Amino acid sequence: MPRRSAKVLKIGSVPIGGDHPIVIQSMTNTDTRDCGRTLAQITALRDAGCQIVRVAVPDTAAAEALRRLSRASVLPLIADIHFDYRLALAAIAAGVQGLRLNPGNIGTRTRVREVARAARAAGVPIRIGVNAGSLERDILARHGGVTAPGLVESALAHVRLLEEENFDQIKISLKASRVPLMLAACRMLAARTDYPLHLGVTEAGTARGGVVKSAVGIGTLLAEGIGDTIRVSLTGDPVAEIAPARAILDALELRPGRVEVISCPTCARTGIDVEGLAARVEEKLTTLPALRRSLTVAVMGCAVNGPGEAREADLGVAGGTGRGVLFARGQVRARLAEDELLPALFRAIDEFVRAEAVAGPEPPP
Repeated sequence: MPRRSAKVLKIGSVPIGGDHPIVIQSMTNTDTRDCGRTLAQITALRDAGCQIVRVAVPDTAAAEALRRLSRASVLPLIADIHFDYRLALAAIAAGVQGLRLNPGNIGTRTRVREVARAARAAGVPIRIGVNAGSLERDILARHGGVTAPGLVESALAHVRLLEEENFDQIKISLKASRVPLMLAACRMLAARTDYPLHLGVTEAGTARGGVVKSAVGIGTLLAEGIGDTIRVSLTGDPVAEIAPARAILDALELRPGRVEVISCPTCARTGIDVEGLAARVEEKLTTLPALRRSLTVAVMGCAVNGPGEAREADLGVAGGTGRGVLFARGQVRARLAEDELLPALFRAIDEFVRAEAVAGPEPPP
């Protein structure tokens, strides 16, 4: 489906919305006041492919740490604020590139106005984040519990608070741990506003089940053209969130310069160690620099059908007992002994990279 047309805003140097690529974000789980550990985690997130990062700001000490973090961070920094509008003002003054808050929970209209004015003056966008677990009591009563219309009502009420202060650099997220609820709410919101949308299944769980829930929720909406930034929320090290997020974008062909491995599920005709070869190829691809065009590498277990079944792959190998073939776009390039297949494939990948690598510093994936 066509991409939903959203307003464009920037978090630091990263454009969001419009025709810009979907942006991957995450959130640190270090103590924000511990600048060394927090910066190290931000760097690890960047190295994994994260493009913007959020940090919790629970108190004044954390807000004070933002000044150093915002200067030293290798990624645009978003301050996560709840309840205390003074923390939002301190975060803006410290130089963060974005805020995440709910205008409805930071106090009076005067306080909302003060935050909006400061954010507008500094060019700092605000993400309105509404979660199923924190809906206002009057909305819960009116809708008989947590519902998609209730989530949308809450978000749009917060949007109006900012719009009334002439602030429109807004991104919105509606999150729930139940995928059907998240899907219904986001679809409803997408039809009622053109602000950029952030997608995620909140409290998705550990990697075992959380990746599946996130892939279904985020992937379904992206396939429908909805969504501008994404986060795969998993319990544990946030660096583990980035590979699944990239995989979701790659599966939908939404990430420029993506790399992927396709491999057959194996059968009685399999004559080589497809599983082992595919794992080594996958590991190789994680080390590649940014590419101008996408790269698909196939590992197939049958020398007869492999090149034909994977004819769309840029490069690939297929094997029988003791021998195999190296192929490109379905055409056999070489017939080789089994132990020569992987080295030959790696050389072909390196040739592709030399021809297609992006010049200069690696941009965000």
